[in-house]
Amino acid sequence: MKPVAVAIFCKTPSPGFSKTRLSPPLRPEECSLLSSCFIRDLTATIADATADGAGSPFAVYTPAGSEVALQSLFPPGFQLLLQSEGDFGTRLHQAVVGLLAAGHAGAILVNSDSPTLPVEILRAAIAAVRSGDAVVLGPAIDGGYTLIGLSRPHAHVFADIPWSTADVYRQTLHRATEAKLPVIELPIWYDVDDEATLRLLEAELRGESLPFAENGLTGALAPATRDFLRQRSAAKNTA
Repeated sequence: MKPVAVAIFCKTPSPGFSKTRLSPPLRPEECSLLSSCFIRDLTATIADATADGAGSPFAVYTPAGSEVALQSLFPPGFQLLLQSEGDFGTRLHQAVVGLLAAGHAGAILVNSDSPTLPVEILRAAIAAVRSGDAVVLGPAIDGGYTLIGLSRPHAHVFADIPWSTADVYRQTLHRATEAKLPVIELPIWYDVDDEATLRLLEAELRGESLPFAENGLTGALAPATRDFLRQRSAAKNTA
């Protein structure tokens, strides 16, 4: 059975270009380091989800020339696919096309902003993509999605979406309806892309419950992110 490609969709961290909406409260250098931690933790979760061979771990990345720096953040076994040119929707679609053309049974694109994304959601996504021609979506609390999965390329799913707005998920559902594609919705999770969601992440890592999480669903441990935030807090307290 062909594996499903499970790919983190990411940009190689760099100060001033990574997680800029988190500055302030973080400095640009801290934003870059935190982005690196997110990638470390998410790729570890992807590696876990694909360890049984049902999935194949990938990174769909930018910019070209940053491969060595990026691969240092991954567990062994990750393959790389360079993002195409074009707007965000075009890059997502071309990533799906490329991963399917490489012989995979499906393609799942995972955002790089959800370090505690539960492995159960990824495993459910792999199973859902295998179930047939559908759009598999993991909704995010901000109105976007944490992941999207397809077993066939459908450019219309990514067309004319108001990216980085609270309308992304709703409009993607609308595009799927227009394309006469069923939608398989996975449990909701969250992205960390501003100060409010950074505080939510800190609360989760302290052991506080997430009000939106389904019963029994808990976040990944995110050890790199956890250590970074712990060290940053300790440094602030001793300053």
